Amino acid sequence: MVDRITRKHRSWNMSRITSKNTAPELAVRSVLHKLGYRYRLHGKDLPGNPDIVLPRHKTVVFVHGCFWHRHARCRYTYSPKSNQAAWNRKFRENVARDRSNVRALRALGWRIVVIWQCRTERLEVLQQTIRKSFSILSSAATVKLRG
Repeated sequence: MVDRITRKHRSWNMSRITSKNTAPELAVRSVLHKLGYRYRLHGKDLPGNPDIVLPRHKTVVFVHGCFWHRHARCRYTYSPKSNQAAWNRKFRENVARDRSNVRALRALGWRIVVIWQCRTERLEVLQQTIRKSFSILSSAATVKLRG
């Protein structure tokens, strides 16, 4: 299938995709702050550079985009029709890297919370998601919050 936009415009579109300070990440940070949690950002010293690090709770938070990290059964997890082999390889590599980072963080004794982009769209849902994840952290090493 042929791309409907020029290579130059596609490149421009892709250059606008950021990995830090995204709208979902800002929403999660805002709710955490309002709930009284204090944190560091983008833990460069930890595997996977977690979006949010709560050292006091030995917990990291990844705010994953549903498209890039392949959130199962999510409306945002579609596959582009063009260049499917390259996209599928990229998605497999992202998921494998996520798993590797989780294993490395667990080995270092960190708890991991994954919050999906689709869970950040409505404030009430996000607040409920965060409260639920932090209330069960003491008994779970990794919490994956479904959309």
